[in-house]
Amino acid sequence: MTSYERVLNVFKHQKVDKIPVYHIGFSSKIASLLLGREAYIGGGIQQWREAKALWEGEEAHKEFLQRSLQDALEIAEILDMDIVRASYWRLPIKPAKKIDEYTFLYGDENNWHIRRFNPITETFEIVQQYPSKIERSFEDIERDLEKKEEEIEKYNPTHEDFSDVLMALKLLNNRRALRVAAGGLQIPLDTIWLEAIYLRPDLIERYINIQVEKAIKDINFLSAIGVKLVFGGGDLANDKGPIYSPDVFRRFLLPGIKRVTELCHRLGLFYLFGSDGNLWPIGKELFEDSGIDGYYEIDRRAGMDLKKLRSQFPRLTLIGNISSHTLHTGSKYEVIEETLDCIDTAREFGGIIVGCSNYIVPQTPIENLLAMVETIRKYR
Repeated sequence: MTSYERVLNVFKHQKVDKIPVYHIGFSSKIASLLLGREAYIGGGIQQWREAKALWEGEEAHKEFLQRSLQDALEIAEILDMDIVRASYWRLPIKPAKKIDEYTFLYGDENNWHIRRFNPITETFEIVQQYPSKIERSFEDIERDLEKKEEEIEKYNPTHEDFSDVLMALKLLNNRRALRVAAGGLQIPLDTIWLEAIYLRPDLIERYINIQVEKAIKDINFLSAIGVKLVFGGGDLANDKGPIYSPDVFRRFLLPGIKRVTELCHRLGLFYLFGSDGNLWPIGKELFEDSGIDGYYEIDRRAGMDLKKLRSQFPRLTLIGNISSHTLHTGSKYEVIEETLDCIDTAREFGGIIVGCSNYIVPQTPIENLLAMVETIRKYR
């Protein structure tokens, strides 16, 4: 089987020749160690690289995109992953000002923020903004929503919007499956938005509807160019459970997820939902009632167990469950034990794609990473 055939068979719950593999994401430092050179892969570091490229001009930005795609494809080849992530974190907005090598300003005098890159953690975080999160009001959110509603009404995805996807599809030529980010649905976890759930639920409904409308347009476009796997969702939980109640999930998010999933199914696509944390309190609603095809970022340390998930939701395809925390802080033997547990479960129950559930952080010991990789190679 090709990797592409293997992955589609897993989603169709058919037999495969060997257990498929996919690791959710890599820091630039770890990917660079694997490639033997600086890798244009990662989280905040890719956003900073894109800021620099956009500031330097069109050619620099074009080179950034080409190199990012090349490195993403190469890391998948080296690790023999069955799913390819062609694009890592993006911030395709040209900064208004370069403050120093690591710091850029975005926006205008009425609404701006400053981002600073940290080479150690590879983050590119907002360090100052106006108005501040504390100062933001429901009126501010309403103005933002009005603007977004106007934008989404005019929005129609183009080949330029998904140029990395188109190029990846061409280069892969159905040898490996392609992960495409679309259909993101979530309630922002900022305080003002959580307050809006109860004080201004109309704002939440409007925001979810904007996301759904964008998802519908994107998915129709992606289907036409040959995409099969839509990686959507959005963080909504911590180790203790969802940030908001199951009733809130059922009221606001579940109808939108159903609409997106139903569209994917009509078009012959598979829709996956990703979130860290303990999702058991909304397990039936998210993993069964919504109709989603797959679940990724499966958080072992928050109690999301592969065997339990497989027994309760037999039609759900599961991706991951090797903990990035174990890779980062555990011993080599703990990594091997966890990896073997995932492989054994996948072999016994099927419908599972083995890999690290989340971002492999820069401080991860290389011997732990290699222990996971070699164990998968030997026993998959």
